[in-house]
Amino acid sequence: MSKKVTLPLTDEILKDLKAGDNLLLSGVVYVARDAAHKRMVEALDQGKPLPFDIKGATIYYMGPSPARPGRVIGSAGPTTSGRMDAYAPRLMAEGLKGMIGKGLRSKAVKDAMVKHKAVYLGAIGGAGAIISRSIKNAEVVAYEELGAEALRRLKVEDFPVTVVNDTYGGDLYEEGKAKYQVKVP
Repeated sequence: MSKKVTLPLTDEILKDLKAGDNLLLSGVVYVARDAAHKRMVEALDQGKPLPFDIKGATIYYMGPSPARPGRVIGSAGPTTSGRMDAYAPRLMAEGLKGMIGKGLRSKAVKDAMVKHKAVYLGAIGGAGAIISRSIKNAEVVAYEELGAEALRRLKVEDFPVTVVNDTYGGDLYEEGKAKYQVKVP
């Protein structure tokens, strides 16, 4: 059974989420990949504001394909999250509460999630066409010159994700490996 969650994320919402929970997100999600993350952290380092309010925000690591006629976005599958690990702790310190992608996160990112009360949510790789059905609106909000890597604002409804890392240090990938590990007598 999936839990329905209305964005933005708050500490009150996050305290009830555990690694392994399936969620259906509704609200605003921002899209950013490597180049946009680099620009955001550079802006923070220069004392400049970000192009959106990061407090409580969720960022989806995704590079969309062009939209077909009648659609708001093309395929919208996750990209490898580890590429954003150098930037994620800084953004969490500024108020980022959720990250969506695929793959493992570094120890530094997992430690920052516990410290700043944030979660990492997994989206299913290879299911970008299906995921895109949950996206009701998409618009570029910054860094348009980056093309597919521009910062976007998505309005989502029942966007399917799974909690991989929770605010307590829970790690679905580690728990999954331990569950199926063969114990030799």
